[in-house]
Amino acid sequence: MSDLSCWQHLYQLQRPSPLQRLCHPLLEQHRLTLWIKRDDLLHHLISGNKWRKLKYTLRQALSEQAGGLLSFGGAYSNHLHALAAAGHRLGLPTVGMVRGESHSNNPTLEDARRWGMTLEFVDRQQYRRRQDADWLAELTRRHPGYLIIPEGGSCPQALPGVAELWQEVGQELPELDEVILPVASGGTLAGLLSARPASTRVRGYAVLKGAGWLAEEVCRLYPPAAQDNGWQLELSHHGGGYAKSSAADKAAIAELAVQLKVPLEAIYSGKALLGLFRDIADGRYAAGSRLLFLHTGGMQGARGAL
Repeated sequence: MSDLSCWQHLYQLQRPSPLQRLCHPLLEQHRLTLWIKRDDLLHHLISGNKWRKLKYTLRQALSEQAGGLLSFGGAYSNHLHALAAAGHRLGLPTVGMVRGESHSNNPTLEDARRWGMTLEFVDRQQYRRRQDADWLAELTRRHPGYLIIPEGGSCPQALPGVAELWQEVGQELPELDEVILPVASGGTLAGLLSARPASTRVRGYAVLKGAGWLAEEVCRLYPPAAQDNGWQLELSHHGGGYAKSSAADKAAIAELAVQLKVPLEAIYSGKALLGLFRDIADGRYAAGSRLLFLHTGGMQGARGAL
């Protein structure tokens, strides 16, 4: 089987993720209709937005006959987990530059090692250089022929895979007022904006503290976003920072998961969905609005992190 045939075999399994109508007293009270796009069900290992963001990056790597894939992430990184699984499935060696101590171990890293990913641990100071040209050049010398993928898979090649979501949604929900999603590295938001219907706004809930820079990152990934007034970022529902949540917030997310009959974690989709419901309670969404929340997956990362 050729390299590209391997890619086609992997992605021909893709079917549109299901749409689920959510029921909750708060929605009835504010006369809102809310669906959730269950991208957490896209693939059992390459979950959610990682399935979409890696799609054309993987094709590029195979087309260019890359020697392997190298990327960056924390010890519970959904991105590194998905990249290791994809590399294993496609026969591409993978290297993960992990922010953390060399003795770190958890189910995410165990999976990555089992799928053949070489893990290189760096401290936080070194990890901050993940976009530094000199360090990237050094990594290229150490891993010649490898395709270096930014943290979270957020790069221009990620946008078309994410943009395909609009076609899926439009077949079932042609009249949406707003799409809402968690945002961490900006790639999924940029991908949605790259094909945004004029009648549908996009709102991202930042899941990390001090994320004012995210708007610039979205515009870097998709420059026309700078002139697009149809999107916004919510910065006040970070819960204290990336992968941080109070005990009360964790309990509220767990309760919301039971009420909505949707699995949630407290890092991405759970945190953003809780923020959405709090904003609904505060009357920030107009009555009669038709909303869609994008579940970006990431359930694997919650196995040992929370």
